[in-house]
Amino acid sequence: MSSNSVLLMHGPNLNTLGKRQPEIYGSFTLADVENMAKSAATEVGLHLVAMQSNSESCLVQEVHRAKGSHDALIVNAGALTHYSWALADALAYFGGPVVEVHITNTYARESWRHTSVLSPYVSGSILGFGLVGYELAVRAIRRLLPNTP
Repeated sequence: MSSNSVLLMHGPNLNTLGKRQPEIYGSFTLADVENMAKSAATEVGLHLVAMQSNSESCLVQEVHRAKGSHDALIVNAGALTHYSWALADALAYFGGPVVEVHITNTYARESWRHTSVLSPYVSGSILGFGLVGYELAVRAIRRLLPNTP
């Protein structure tokens, strides 16, 4: 396992950041998110790798691959958050620290967004802070990893 390695996973439609509903999600792009998260990770001594997929099965496979090759996960599963028991099972299998991130405050939106089937399998959730939520997630992961300040 690569020491202090974090996989940042983006789910469906996050590749459209900056174009899709900027009044809700902001004007930043997925590249902006990844650059900021990688910068924050470097600051705290973590190595961050990012990936995005619109496919539930691809995300599940990435979690399976992450076990043994990454120490922790940061996950914004998009709409899969609310119904993907397959992804929830994969996160339970992973076994390391996992932080769930959402750009918006899902509790301030449609009622179907109020439930996360992933939450029982994550160390914590950060929502509603926009781009800053990813920096907070990186810092939280740093604290959750063994032998860190």
